[in-house]
Amino acid sequence: MPQFLSDEWMLEAEKIREEFQGKGGPPPHRIRMNLVITDTPEGIADGGSVDAHMNTSEGEMRMDIGHLENPELTVTLEYETAKAIFVDQNPQAGMQAFMAGKIKVQGDMTKLMAMQQSAPDPTQQQVAARIKEITD
Repeated sequence: MPQFLSDEWMLEAEKIREEFQGKGGPPPHRIRMNLVITDTPEGIADGGSVDAHMNTSEGEMRMDIGHLENPELTVTLEYETAKAIFVDQNPQAGMQAFMAGKIKVQGDMTKLMAMQQSAPDPTQQQVAARIKEITD
């Protein structure tokens, strides 16, 4: 199984999202968010950090490597916390890391808060479960 954020994982996760494209409701909140994921395991990124982004502004959730121009916010967090949030779907891990000062937010924090409070629809839950199944 590929490691979270590896090139192989990004390709497999995108295939899963494409398989479900248009089957669920739109994301409850539109957001353009850059991510700086630090403390990555060896083999994931040169320099131990990954620049990525999440974009729901076009009605579908997209996550990819690289940064967006003009994001609404940029979130910096450790690899294990990012994996707990995005793969394990564990919002408590995110809240605990934020309260401990392990997540830094630049930009419109209200977008992040609104996103965290919304529950995923059944299709989004299926996508998350499939992505978790393929992740080491």
